[in-house]
Amino acid sequence: MNEAETLNAMALAQMLRFQPNVLMQLFRQLGSASAIVEHRNHLSDVIPEATSRLSEALGGYEEALRRAQDELTFCRQHAIRVLVAGSEDYPQRLAECDDAPLVLYYRGTANLNCQRVICVVGTRHCTAYGQDVVRRFMEDLRNLCPDVLIVSGLAYGIDINAHRQALQQGMLTVGVLAHGLDDLYPPRHRQTAIEMLSQGGLLTEFMTHTNADKVNFVRRNRIVAGMSDACVVVESAARGGALITAELSRSYFRETFAFPGRVGDDYSEGCNNLIRDNGAVLITGAADLVAAMRWHTTEEIEKAQASGIERQLFPSLSADEQTVVDALRHENDQALNLLAQRVGMPIAQLSSTLFGLEMKGVVKRLAGGVQHLLS
Repeated sequence: MNEAETLNAMALAQMLRFQPNVLMQLFRQLGSASAIVEHRNHLSDVIPEATSRLSEALGGYEEALRRAQDELTFCRQHAIRVLVAGSEDYPQRLAECDDAPLVLYYRGTANLNCQRVICVVGTRHCTAYGQDVVRRFMEDLRNLCPDVLIVSGLAYGIDINAHRQALQQGMLTVGVLAHGLDDLYPPRHRQTAIEMLSQGGLLTEFMTHTNADKVNFVRRNRIVAGMSDACVVVESAARGGALITAELSRSYFRETFAFPGRVGDDYSEGCNNLIRDNGAVLITGAADLVAAMRWHTTEEIEKAQASGIERQLFPSLSADEQTVVDALRHENDQALNLLAQRVGMPIAQLSSTLFGLEMKGVVKRLAGGVQHLLS
């Protein structure tokens, strides 16, 4: 993506920061941030439903552009990648959401479009029970599916426990922040955040010099939910940010799971209510999640390889499978996120389709999630 498009996207994200759904609608209709900027003074000519108030909101472009230029300089000096919707590295699961941010700032090593991504969230006041649940969940998940990316919010309680246990198990983990990458809140989690830079990363939609205000934590929850295949709630009171994330996850048609707790415990009430009201599927461990998501476990892969599954000469393919095969015949060895764009499938649907093709001996997954069509 060229620098002008990146800067225009960064400027627009500032001007319409409280209307991400409106900005994403404009971006999808006009096709680029630069096109929005080009037509900002006469939007109604290209989008009849555009209001005068929207045009007024885009009136401060020059000032926003200067701020974007300063921010881009800071990003280059500090190894921060600017991810614009529509670019290869932007989280494709998140891009499916109507209120996705146009721009993200990312520092880290994890592929945000890897095959399996879950968010683990919960109360800031987790108990010994919650800590133990997170520990056992991560240990078991590592054994079943070690390539899952763990996303959370780097907050106190369940969030930081999820990050730390993922690190301890050698899994990648990404923290979504409610402020810019020039600071860290809470400060006592700084050492964990530093470790995550080489075993995951830090992600935010906010520019530098942005305070960690309460409203920003609510906004960041949509990123946590939107970039994940599933949401796992470990502990929550009757009200809390984890329940907001769970609700967002359901609104994005993602799977939502919750660990039950003892009746009467304050920080199990939210999870128990979710399960009671069919807002989340009850799980008691990683095996339940893996089974519900129909993910192929390490043991199953080893058994399949040991049994010598051979490719059928003329395998029966579903419509989705045929679409993927045709795309790989046109251009083989494609990364998962690019393949998703080319076949027009959500990441979760494509992952399931690729799994079926792998079991039929048609497709092989290479290092880095690259999909290879076997000849």
